[in-house]
Amino acid sequence: MTISNHLQELDGLPAFDFPDAEAEPKAKLPDAGSVAWRVAVDAYESEEEWESAFARFLKAVDATQVRALIVGAWSDVYDTAPDGVIGAIVAASDQLPSLGALFVGDITYEECEISWINQTAMAPLLNGLPQLHSFGVRGGQGLDMAGVKHERLRSLTVETGGLDADVVRNIAAAELPALERLDIWLGVSWYGANTVVADLEPFLTGARLPALKSLALRNSEIQDDIAAALAGAPVVARLETLDLSMGTLGDEGAEALLGGQPLTHLKKLDLHHHYLSEPMQERIRTTLEPAGVLVDLSECESARNDDSRFTAVAE
Repeated sequence: MTISNHLQELDGLPAFDFPDAEAEPKAKLPDAGSVAWRVAVDAYESEEEWESAFARFLKAVDATQVRALIVGAWSDVYDTAPDGVIGAIVAASDQLPSLGALFVGDITYEECEISWINQTAMAPLLNGLPQLHSFGVRGGQGLDMAGVKHERLRSLTVETGGLDADVVRNIAAAELPALERLDIWLGVSWYGANTVVADLEPFLTGARLPALKSLALRNSEIQDDIAAALAGAPVVARLETLDLSMGTLGDEGAEALLGGQPLTHLKKLDLHHHYLSEPMQERIRTTLEPAGVLVDLSECESARNDDSRFTAVAE
């Protein structure tokens, strides 16, 4: 699977594309707080830099009412990290007092494959927007989450086709006392993923994330190992949602998960894009669905052996 579509919504608000420079005079804009604004430029043909488009945006709308912002493509996304983008947003923080949700890198495969998106240090952005409650980023190349501290952030999403273990460890070390939802796409070794289960231990104990209710450790080629580790992980007992989707989960991992602590307290178990046999799928359903757990077992893949399994998103 590739990421072929832009985000349709953010934080419950429908996405709306801020017009480019030529279309802007003719465009009727919605109320500033009614949509999630996507600011983007053509990554290869636009003569306008993202920072200039953002400056136009701040003048065109009532920035004080903007609740959600989606950063789309910036110039030369294959070669350029969004340092200027981040600098522009941080510099405008006083103009955006209502901004609660931010996503950086809403870029489709036609604009730049996920594992080729250049990213950078996110601490200046997160630490510079203390009012945020939701943050997401796509692309793991150059991504740095060191030094993140945020008192209000409730949702953190990191989408990659291959995530370096240093980033995982930095997220684990971040001070995020209000975080309720954590979603990490670990990816594959071919594109830089080198996380092992030991790196995930701070998430599994839950000690550093006292408010966590939803945990997604997905899109991984070590999905069986993660499932086995979660079988006895203390954090599971207080989760409402557990997501092991988009990866290479097979019967071995599912067997370990079902053989561990009870999962019947969950509201949802998401395993879509998996390699489970029909008997194992039926066992999961009969174990959890009578207790009211919503189980997603869609997108069953087939593989002759472990080596032929693939994650949903890689390049």
